[in-house]
Amino acid sequence: MIALVRIWYSEYGVKRGLRDEKGQGVLTGLTNISDIKAFEYHDGVKSPCDGELSYRGYNIKDLVTGSKGKRFVFEEGAYLLLFGELPTDTQLMEFQGRLSDCMELPTNFTRDVIMKAPTSDIMGSMTRSILTLGSYDKEKESLEIPNVLRQSMQLIAVFPMLAVYAYHAYCHYEKNESMYIHRPEKDLSIAENFLRLLRPDTKFTELEARVLDIALLLHMEHGGGNNSTFTTRVVTSSGSDTYSVISAAMSSLKGKKHGGANLMVMNMMDDIKSHVKDYEDEEEIASYLSKILNKEAFDQKGLIYGMGHAVYSISDPRERVFKGFVEQLARDKGREKDMTLYNNIEKIAPKLIAKQRQIFKGVSPNIDFYSGFVYDMLNIPRELYTPLFAIARIAGWSAHRLEELITTDKIIRPAYKSLVSKKEYIEREER
Repeated sequence: MIALVRIWYSEYGVKRGLRDEKGQGVLTGLTNISDIKAFEYHDGVKSPCDGELSYRGYNIKDLVTGSKGKRFVFEEGAYLLLFGELPTDTQLMEFQGRLSDCMELPTNFTRDVIMKAPTSDIMGSMTRSILTLGSYDKEKESLEIPNVLRQSMQLIAVFPMLAVYAYHAYCHYEKNESMYIHRPEKDLSIAENFLRLLRPDTKFTELEARVLDIALLLHMEHGGGNNSTFTTRVVTSSGSDTYSVISAAMSSLKGKKHGGANLMVMNMMDDIKSHVKDYEDEEEIASYLSKILNKEAFDQKGLIYGMGHAVYSISDPRERVFKGFVEQLARDKGREKDMTLYNNIEKIAPKLIAKQRQIFKGVSPNIDFYSGFVYDMLNIPRELYTPLFAIARIAGWSAHRLEELITTDKIIRPAYKSLVSKKEYIEREER
């Protein structure tokens, strides 16, 4: 039946998953927020190239290297996405101050909303909290741009609190552990406050905060075509409120095929570590990776998670930028052995995949391949991996929501080809 359905997709010219046979996305809109480049043209011939990602025209590599170790890289990126230009020092400090002022939840919200329904599903808890926050907003339904911008900044500011408090509630009520509810400090960045809120002693190093700050910047936006951002634009186009729109985006991001990818990488790495004895033995590593590809090991899905991307072919620019920081943190944490294993898998896996499968584009590691490893080195529990993605991506979602409201006044409504055949109604007594 599945094979027959695929034939129908081809027969009727339907782009399954809104992508063509080569994996290229169908154009459904216009955006001035970010740009993804995976191919280039020479004399009219299309060929794959090293991936590039830019926010408002600025290469993410330049955004990272240009920061020169300064704090608030995520905040600078959020300002750029929301307002369309890089902030001056004064503008950035004002923006950070506004976000800090928003780092407050309504009175008794933590107790009455977060703590009374503890769950290991932190994404679900956050989504419930987002919808509940809407009931405290007297201007909830207003689609005026200044109001939507206010709502967006408030959500960006409180997302770390919604995630961490939900996790602590889960640990206390479901795992019988001590509860720590720290208040954010207004002079700290989003990354710094996340680590402060999470850790019992509130302590963190400059390097830890720096690497997490970079991770948030690299995850905050990735074009209008990814599933959660497209969800944001679809629901926005219906005229819905900010809280409903962002909760819909959260539901999309929660999926294992989207925001849950780094968690799948970590689960796979745990499995590899339990079966590979020598992390420097490329033959041993290749042998076990081949078993994974042949559906003989791990989850029997035949996938090496963290390898390949729907858009990029030769390289994921986010992974290229991030890897140097990953290596730096690995040295600091004494995890060089694990880094060796990651490096060898990065080298071996693309060759195995290319050899075994008929593919239309190259295969390279994506940012999910390393992000889980970084979170592990930061002692961030796995229940918070996907919520961290949301903490970053809320900035991009907000920018796309604003752009949809400003530039488009038409509900998004794609078409489906019907395969239903007409039937004569049969009376109930005669069925």
